[in-house]
Amino acid sequence: MAILIRSRPLIRKFTNFKSITTVPFLSQEPQLAGTPPENTTPLPPNPSSGSPLYNENWRSPFAATSQSVSSSVVPLGFLRQSPAARIQAMSESLDGEGLMNLFADWVTTQRWEDMKQVFELWIRSLDRNGKPNKPDANLFNYYLRANLMMGATADDLLGLASQMEEYGLVANTASHNLILKAMFQSGEPLSWADKAVKLLERMIAIGVEFKEALPDEESYDLVTGLLFKANLIDDALKYIDSALKSGYKLSMNVFNECVRSCIYSNRLDTLVSIIEKCKKTDQNKGLLPPWNMCTHLADCALQADNSELAFTSLEFFVKWIVRGETVKPPVLLSVDEGLLVAALGTAGRTYNVKLLNGAWEVLKRSLRQMRIPNPESFLAKIYAHASLGQLQNAFATLHEFEKAYSSSKEESAEELFSPFTSLNPLAVACCRNGFVTLDSVYYQLENLSRAEPPFKSLAALNCVILGCANIWDIDRAYQTFAAIESTFGLTPDIHSYNALIYAFGKLGKRDEATKVYEHFMDLGVKPNEMTYSLLVDAHLIKREPKAALSVVDEMVHAQYKPSKDMLKKIRRRCTREMDYESDDRVEELTKKFNIRMGTENRRNMLFNLRYNMEYSG
Repeated sequence: MAILIRSRPLIRKFTNFKSITTVPFLSQEPQLAGTPPENTTPLPPNPSSGSPLYNENWRSPFAATSQSVSSSVVPLGFLRQSPAARIQAMSESLDGEGLMNLFADWVTTQRWEDMKQVFELWIRSLDRNGKPNKPDANLFNYYLRANLMMGATADDLLGLASQMEEYGLVANTASHNLILKAMFQSGEPLSWADKAVKLLERMIAIGVEFKEALPDEESYDLVTGLLFKANLIDDALKYIDSALKSGYKLSMNVFNECVRSCIYSNRLDTLVSIIEKCKKTDQNKGLLPPWNMCTHLADCALQADNSELAFTSLEFFVKWIVRGETVKPPVLLSVDEGLLVAALGTAGRTYNVKLLNGAWEVLKRSLRQMRIPNPESFLAKIYAHASLGQLQNAFATLHEFEKAYSSSKEESAEELFSPFTSLNPLAVACCRNGFVTLDSVYYQLENLSRAEPPFKSLAALNCVILGCANIWDIDRAYQTFAAIESTFGLTPDIHSYNALIYAFGKLGKRDEATKVYEHFMDLGVKPNEMTYSLLVDAHLIKREPKAALSVVDEMVHAQYKPSKDMLKKIRRRCTREMDYESDDRVEELTKKFNIRMGTENRRNMLFNLRYNMEYSG
């Protein structure tokens, strides 16, 4: 027995076996009187503490666990606890600041369910002083966000936010934004639009005294986005204007939706006003719609002849081109040339110099000197300058046009420099102020022909001849035609002769026009379709449909097809002159070339009305 007693220390040291003894008092240890055992159930909270959820404190199934002292230190055995016990322990051990840090970490891992449970248990627990935990507005916002991410509706969040008053809290901007986000994500924008507007107005009213409740950028973005979804465009534009006046930055989604909604609702002038306001603020001047939306915006602006919006769309294109050139590897973006030709046409119709220069610069930047612009681009620029009365710029563009395409051997190249078709706007602009403008243009062309290097343009002189014909000035037309060879040292082309024929024919000098035709035929100049049309008009002015039909026969022999308008003129003159034989000839031509003439009932009614009035008078 003595040996066994002496061996007990060795057994305790080298083995894990417990000693067995038959002595009863050896397994008993002295205990202090009045010390409660460790595993005892705590009393419920004091009702006088004022906890709003007191009735549930001691009824909670977790209330049976031990109440440890609040501490930021993780208790022993924490990792061995179940998830429910672990959440209970955290809710009892963390203070407000520690809970904020914990929620901040959980946001990154999206532990919304745990966040919701811990907060609900934490507000039912007591702090170190034995008083119920009281959250602040930022901590409560984590709770609202957890509910939002778990699928809570806007009504649910409104109910939860109303509980903030029980803790003496006032909902701040973040609280309202979470509710607005729930409304935005509801999928029923029309039913929530009015409530969102009221909530925003309430934020503005509360913010007069409580600055932390004022709406911010996100508030306006959510409300305007919801209003755009509900197709309440006027209200959305109103709050966009309020956001810009408050100095807030619009989100790219809201800006794009604003552009899209204004286009579809045909509020182009309003869109221009909003974009101009955005340009004036540093935080919004960088807003840039996607490339495809810029193209659609430009199309709509050009169709509506809105020059300001068209120029704005060109600015967006330039920003995209610059951005593409600065990235690595560079992305070379180019605007469609047809779109820019339409922009030049809009500039001419709306007399907008800014759009004219901007469209041409974008075109040159898009081509990157890899090729010259198409003829349509040059003609559109000439038309724009001519409409604006900038004749010097128009003739300078014509000079570039001639350098680029005068040597072209295509069949259509001849019509590129015709004063009757492609260059007709320039010819009209030359006679806008009568002979004053015509003389000024002619003397400028004469001075340029003596410059170094000399500038001699036959197309420009043809425009001057046609301009003289437009104001019925045959003398200036003939003198300009004669100066082509004598002064400028050029050879007249078919357009020069056609302009002179038109000048004679307009004044009823049919014989002189015929002599011009015979003259250039003897010189070997080939007439074109316009030549025959002008000769037909000259004969019809003299009321000779048979002579006009003889010109048509020559035209058909030269492999040209008479136009519908030409045959209508001849048929009308045959009716007036009661030349039924020529009328039958016209019918044969229409059947031969399969031309549907149609009726002229309205024109005949006016003709008969006119002669009836003369007879009655």
